Amino acid sequence: MPAVTIRNLSDETHRALRVRAAHHGRSTEAEIRAIIEAAVRPSERVKLGSLLASIGRDAELSDSDVEGLQENRDKTPVAPMTFE
Repeated sequence: MPAVTIRNLSDETHRALRVRAAHHGRSTEAEIRAIIEAAVRPSERVKLGSLLASIGRDAELSDSDVEGLQENRDKTPVAPMTFE
């Protein structure tokens, strides 16, 4: 697992991290991990179905529009991929 070293952290920042960690009932190291993970991971994962439904609502597609798209789509079965 990767490790990160943080140099030149001020005493005030280190003290604030220790207080914050104690408030959350975890070690300073665990608190730093939680802060970093919250900063780099999206708060809510976008789900494809929800995104597509949102696009449809924004485009104001009606049920008949969707039916027309379904009728015109290519229904030819796809050949499985080979790796030879």
